[in-house]
Amino acid sequence: MTTHDAGMRRDVRRSDLVRTVDLAGTEWPLYKLEALAVALLVFATILVITQTLQAAVLTAAAVAVVVWWARRLFPPRT
Repeated sequence: MTTHDAGMRRDVRRSDLVRTVDLAGTEWPLYKLEALAVALLVFATILVITQTLQAAVLTAAAVAVVVWWARRLFPPRT
């Protein structure tokens, strides 16, 4: 028999502490916000330089993924 545990809260604990920022009552890891900020900057820069929306979106998405995973896997040492 299987059970459905949707109502149960499970706290996931990581061995290292992740710095978070509270946005509208939700805790966001800082590395996600940094990746989004860098992607927005890259998007605006590429859009101004090339004036091509497709190139700007694809480049910004690629940069966001790289920054997101790099900051997640290799957090800064404090």
